[in-house]
Amino acid sequence: MRALTTRPRVLAVLLAGTALTFSPLGGQATAKLPADQLTNPCFTPAGASAKGGRAADHREISAAEQKAIEARTAQLLKAKAARGIAVPKGALAAATVPVYVHVMRDAAGNGDVTNTQIADQIDVLNETFAGDESSAAADTGFTFSLAGTFRYNNNQWHKDKQSASYRKQTRKGGANALNIWLVDFSYLGIATFPWDYAKNPGVDGIRVHFDSLPGGSIANFNLGETATHEAGHWFGLYHTFQGGCTTTNDEVEDTPAQSSPTSGCPVGRDSCNLPGLDPIHNYMDYSYDSCYNQFTPKQSTRISSMWTAYRT
Repeated sequence: MRALTTRPRVLAVLLAGTALTFSPLGGQATAKLPADQLTNPCFTPAGASAKGGRAADHREISAAEQKAIEARTAQLLKAKAARGIAVPKGALAAATVPVYVHVMRDAAGNGDVTNTQIADQIDVLNETFAGDESSAAADTGFTFSLAGTFRYNNNQWHKDKQSASYRKQTRKGGANALNIWLVDFSYLGIATFPWDYAKNPGVDGIRVHFDSLPGGSIANFNLGETATHEAGHWFGLYHTFQGGCTTTNDEVEDTPAQSSPTSGCPVGRDSCNLPGLDPIHNYMDYSYDSCYNQFTPKQSTRISSMWTAYRT
């Protein structure tokens, strides 16, 4: 287990759905979801059309769309550079990201997490994006600061129902703010991409199973690395297996191509005949939390570019 320290945080209470007292519910939530019942460890919804963590909202990004996104990103970076908004060559964008955590409890208090768990989750984000879990990991230059914690009692929201509506009602901050909604659903997490922000800013952010936070109850996925994985999408990273065994793959040169997602931590796995073993330790694969330990330097460069293009 990694050592985590508690950081200062802000607690706010909003009323939604059933009555909510002004004394936060304490202790661990009792709802559990075994890892083998998670139908899909992560999915990325279709931006503006995202409505709730179910199959109808799941989409793959085609090769043609992927190419169009890269072209659009290049255009935006060029236009911003012309206006003096650019990162010097060889450098990376760096910022402190305000994080708003929305705890979606049901009327009985299921789905609640402690303030300590939330603080520990912020620590995990800071550790992973700083490259502190491995000597091979890149420091992305981004840090995270808890800007507010909001607790709601709403049976529908707790189960990620009406998600487009509840996100628009509760989201805080601008394009640079990471909103995390903690819910109880059949996934570990769901994320929006930065290039979808302009079309539908109200749903921008990540939804994470509340029991995946540090100290949660989902075996192999309770060290807080799900939020790191989903935040990677929020910054503009694809899965390392995006597009399968292709040279384009995830648009990152130093993540070897892989044909399919990883399960567990199979050292030496090689699912693709292109050079390199599968990057099973990369946060953008589907490995166990304990297996994850790095973003690569080129992923860090992509995060910098996507931040500059879409979130500044």
